[in-house]
Amino acid sequence: MKKLFAVLMLAALPILSFAAESEGPELETVNIDVSDKAAMQDGARTFANYCMGCHSAKFQRYERVADDLGIPHDLMLKNLVFTGAKIGDHMTTGMQPADAKAWFGAAPPDLTLVARVRGTDWLYSYLRSFYEDPARPWGVNNKIFPNVGMPNVLVGLQGRQVVGCKQVQIVEDGKKQYDPLTGTALTHEACDQLTIVPKTGALNEEQFDEKVKNLVTFLAYSANPVKLEHQRIGTYVLLYLAFFFVFAYLLKREYWKDVH
Repeated sequence: MKKLFAVLMLAALPILSFAAESEGPELETVNIDVSDKAAMQDGARTFANYCMGCHSAKFQRYERVADDLGIPHDLMLKNLVFTGAKIGDHMTTGMQPADAKAWFGAAPPDLTLVARVRGTDWLYSYLRSFYEDPARPWGVNNKIFPNVGMPNVLVGLQGRQVVGCKQVQIVEDGKKQYDPLTGTALTHEACDQLTIVPKTGALNEEQFDEKVKNLVTFLAYSANPVKLEHQRIGTYVLLYLAFFFVFAYLLKREYWKDVH
């Protein structure tokens, strides 16, 4: 019996190890709506201006994105294409792989499917979690992806973010704690909090969060451009099955009525 227990424990070790490794920093929750074309248009603009210098979306075509997002082809070419590519070309970066490896140590990954791989909550949290760290080669680090190997390309919008101390409300078992006598919130000083240096970014905190959300919305669309079409077809399939079920039930009752 002991030997059997030992074997089971050894077999479970990889699973337990994976579960431990999967635990990470707490992520912010973001609600993504891939039917919001205005948000995706803004996200596409941010992606083209701030991400495509290094990252590609090589499984997407400019033409498909323009058509899906309701962007006229001439405006797409004028405002979102900076490599001389044609409207039917794939969305590739102009950076050469050899240069990317020399500058960053490895070629930046393609981002077409990153929302499927990482998830929208992870992307949203990651893009908002860069902070200054002089010890790192690019002078920044990231709470979600420690020792990240890329610069904070959105720092001009967000502003300089640093790790500092501030008062945060005490939360126990998911509930905010209050003084039972005065009703005031109970707080404690936390020194691992990210704070923005005032007046160092072009956007305020709310505007920047919206900008990042729009970028993540575009990446979510890019990872699954036919999601809305699948949902529409799925609705028709369910309606058909429901309609068919009525006739199937009536037919079954007709065949079995003489059995009982």
